[in-house]
Amino acid sequence: MIEELILKNRSCRRFYQDHSVDSESLKSLVNLARLSASAGNLQPLKYILSCDPEMNAQIFSCLAWAGYLKDWPGPDQGERPSAYIIILGDTEISKDFGCDHGIASQSILLGAKEKGLAGCIIGAINREKLRDILNIPAQFKILLALAMGKPKEEIVTQDVGTDGSIRYWRDDKGVHHVPKRSSEEIILNY
Repeated sequence: MIEELILKNRSCRRFYQDHSVDSESLKSLVNLARLSASAGNLQPLKYILSCDPEMNAQIFSCLAWAGYLKDWPGPDQGERPSAYIIILGDTEISKDFGCDHGIASQSILLGAKEKGLAGCIIGAINREKLRDILNIPAQFKILLALAMGKPKEEIVTQDVGTDGSIRYWRDDKGVHHVPKRSSEEIILNY
């Protein structure tokens, strides 16, 4: 069951923008992150939720999308996320957030997939601009943005080809292909 959920949980970059995600759904997803592991149980992460179209447009303007797709600047109007979760680190609790935001993101995205939603973890953020737009106090480090919504694209995994490239790509039908290394390649026998 968990393997199937993980296989379905791919980074989605095109959404049905008109399919709203309500604030209660976002809060329930953040609750999954709240219940997840945290280094030293410090729980230094905080969250900003947005399901407002005007605020979403401002957040969208701070993000970079799909670095491997050089001819694609990001989702077109109508295919943009209908919600965002911004993950912050509270520096008054800790100066180092380790992998807490990765754990939290995975919990949120697995929960989203279970609800029929999808998302994308984005670390390529114009942090200064986003801080200004959202009036984020200096004590909070902007760690990640999670773009969320109802998925509008098909995403498939495949084995890394003979050329060894791990770059994701889209075929002529718009299917997003994600090469994955084999188990034999990643498990070392020492």
